Amino acid sequence: MTTPTEFDVIVVGGGNAAFAAAHAAAERGRKVVLLERGREDMAGGNSFYTAGATRISHDGLEDLKDFVEQDNRHDVTEVPPYSSEEYLSDLIKVTEGKTDLAMAEVLVNESQDAVRWLNGLGLKYRLMYERQAYSRSDGSYLFWGGLHVGNVGGGEGLIADHADVAARLGTEVRYGIRATDLIVEGGKVVGVRGIDDEGDEHEVRAESVVIASGGFESSPEWRQQHLGEGWENAKVRGTPYNVGDMIEAAIKIGAAKGGDWSSCHSVQWDAGAEDNESNRELTNRLTRQSYPLGIIVNRNGERFLDEGADFRNYTYAKYGKEILRQPGSISWQIFDATLRPMLRTEEYDMPGIAVHRADSIGELAEAMGVDPSALASTVDAFNASIDRDIPFDPTVLDGRAANVHPPKSNWSSPIETGPFYAYPVTCGITFTFGGLKGDLEGRVLDESGEPIQGLFVCGEALGGLFSGNYPGGSGLAAGMVFGRRAGAIA
Repeated sequence: MTTPTEFDVIVVGGGNAAFAAAHAAAERGRKVVLLERGREDMAGGNSFYTAGATRISHDGLEDLKDFVEQDNRHDVTEVPPYSSEEYLSDLIKVTEGKTDLAMAEVLVNESQDAVRWLNGLGLKYRLMYERQAYSRSDGSYLFWGGLHVGNVGGGEGLIADHADVAARLGTEVRYGIRATDLIVEGGKVVGVRGIDDEGDEHEVRAESVVIASGGFESSPEWRQQHLGEGWENAKVRGTPYNVGDMIEAAIKIGAAKGGDWSSCHSVQWDAGAEDNESNRELTNRLTRQSYPLGIIVNRNGERFLDEGADFRNYTYAKYGKEILRQPGSISWQIFDATLRPMLRTEEYDMPGIAVHRADSIGELAEAMGVDPSALASTVDAFNASIDRDIPFDPTVLDGRAANVHPPKSNWSSPIETGPFYAYPVTCGITFTFGGLKGDLEGRVLDESGEPIQGLFVCGEALGGLFSGNYPGGSGLAAGMVFGRRAGAIA
């Protein structure tokens, strides 16, 4: 065991929320150490694997220009305002009213200020043209879905910027330390015990400990226990290290559970790529998120959900679960030659992805291993049911419906022009929604609702904001908002 080292604040975790907490504490002159389970080449938690998309409230492009990177497209770009009221309404809608309202109000009201704070420290942001905007026929761009801002360099750039800020503020980062237990003396948390890759034990002491080490999505056993049968088969999109160690350690000393432990963020994920778990090179690009434009079928050649129920930002985090429920936990996104050029380049055009291409629906079905007559019947019924009098417009909820079962509420375009494309997708799990119960300042609460002295929580380890679904980009925003709050008093 190493000699105990005295710090003011220990932050357990190495992602966006952890660094936000560390920065906020360091700015106050606190001596901070950050314990990251991954070595430097595996550091960054789930944040490294994201696209860096961050949902904030704002008043439109003029409100964003002073902290996003300049781009010559700004002059021909429309960014609709996204108010705090809209943000809160979206949180309530997608969680079906299960979001913790007080937490949600903090998030929507402080999201932009938190981004500006980090930008002032050195993090770089931009408008996400390739993911959140459509180009119009007149050469202009229209942003959609309330999610407009992201980090330069995506998740990799986010973590690199955070690490630079931490070094400048004097935060010590220790890599390769798996924190496993909390040290409690006199009813107060005073430190952390852990182990490194060589099996050596470590003990670090401080006045405060901030748990920012994520949820439990990387543990097949915990997924099966809390999310249900079948979830042990989900693919882990992000870090392999979020197995619930510190959540378990906090519960062991009396912390209360918070949020919805039975649901998670999960997406449609490349089912055929050779390395489709915790891929550090492709990261978020193994998602398949242009599905609202086409149709999705299962092994029986049948559609089973409304691909156009809403903008992708409000459905993608729950549709992974629907894929998991299908036979073999696999499905296919299908597009024709008309739709193919509209798919996200960064997700559908890179080398090594799984795709079937054929000149007819029958040939496509054979390549997929699906009954050709069943797929043809599904496609024919879909095509025949589309209200073609309504213009197709992917920048708005266009109401161009396919009146079949299940319906497709928007963006229905016939699958009729060859060649045809089928992308196999399975369920990729991002993070779990259940965690520890905390107050609005990030103090961990016990079963009676009282704070546990010296213990704080933020990021995906903090439960309460999300249930069943979440608005895209609100996870990174929540990490910085509540990480900043925890670090401000730890």
